[in-house]
Amino acid sequence: MQFLSLFFLIVNLFTSVLVIQVKNTYYVNAVSNASGTFWVCLMHETAKTPPNLRLLHLVSVMADNNGHITVVELIDRLGLPKQTVHRLVTTLQNEGFIERQGRFLAPSHKLLGLASGLLQTQASFDTRHKILKDIAALTGETVNLVMPQADGMRYVDRVDTNWGFRFLLPIGTHVPFHCTASGKTYMAYMRKDQRKIFVKRLTFEAFTTNTHTSPDTLHLELDNIKKQGYAMDNEELYEDMLAIAVPIFDSAKRYCASLAIHGPKVRFGTSNAFAAIDPLKAASKEISKVMFGT
Repeated sequence: MQFLSLFFLIVNLFTSVLVIQVKNTYYVNAVSNASGTFWVCLMHETAKTPPNLRLLHLVSVMADNNGHITVVELIDRLGLPKQTVHRLVTTLQNEGFIERQGRFLAPSHKLLGLASGLLQTQASFDTRHKILKDIAALTGETVNLVMPQADGMRYVDRVDTNWGFRFLLPIGTHVPFHCTASGKTYMAYMRKDQRKIFVKRLTFEAFTTNTHTSPDTLHLELDNIKKQGYAMDNEELYEDMLAIAVPIFDSAKRYCASLAIHGPKVRFGTSNAFAAIDPLKAASKEISKVMFGT
């Protein structure tokens, strides 16, 4: 308030001053002898975030924006001085928690790994794994929980089929975004502007004759996936393998992970996949409750 007192003292030398406060903003009404009345916005007091929580608050704002945000958007959302936001961003970049992708800031491998690790707490893991086991028992095929990372979709939990003939994708495996049911589910729930940038950076390696090799065809399918609420991989990663996936949402209805089933087409065909949609969606809601209390 010393700054305010000094300001008022200086202004009073030339004008008569009325100060009012509207919410958290102070306005000065200076009545000039020459030019009439004018208003000056003197100070805006934003809700103060403790300094030791500002980095966490910044990461939280990034999460609310699906992980990709510009510095200008951060300054607006955080309500902090420009210099402060730039300093926070520089700190997180230097420590390897965020990275620049063009004009956007995005979470790094390090931050995504941290988030993934926090979701593996023992209490929630045991309950969540049981849900996967129930779906595997119902369908007779392998069930996977898959989460996005910078270099692809990562298998973080799974329950294998009892059949000897299976496609082995153990926990920790990374698979591409453009040719997997889990990856396409992830991209379908991105914001349109973010998805456009994300898809543009994909390499579109052709693993089979069914793999998407064009951004245009992929975008069309992603639009349909969001409408129908599930994605399929029809021999796009491996020949003779079919997979289906549904999204798992957090408490803010943001995409968090994919719940997927895969198996050989000779045993797990299209009709089997369609029959699994409703059980998968129900299981997805149960997992959301376990992980986020929704």
